[in-house]
Amino acid sequence: QVRLAGSGGGVVQAGDSLRLSCVVSGRAFVTYMGWFRQAPGKEREFLAAINPDSDSPWYAESAKGRFTIASDSAKNTVYLWMNNLKPEDTAVYYCAATTQTYIPTISDEWPYWGQGSQVTVSS
Repeated sequence: QVRLAGSGGGVVQAGDSLRLSCVVSGRAFVTYMGWFRQAPGKEREFLAAINPDSDSPWYAESAKGRFTIASDSAKNTVYLWMNNLKPEDTAVYYCAATTQTYIPTISDEWPYWGQGSQVTVSS
């Protein structure tokens, strides 16, 4: 059974940086780990994904430049570094895992989810 435990959210000011973490257990067949976010009244948005063993990242256009995804396979942990945060980055951030052979960008194609971490960016 794949289980994800996300952490690292909080309240920050515009321009600050923040690191989110996601510890995965039971990941024997997981092919990709990913990060999504969901702002109030909006759909869940794909941000980035990585193969936790090959450490090859892939980013949505909205995440390129300010967000970095990385994995530490020894710790079974995937990170999302977020730099130069803006008020529009305020959302609940979720880590996810899939066993697909490709990187899905639609949330319905990711079967495993962490509990979500609130990130609030004040101006």
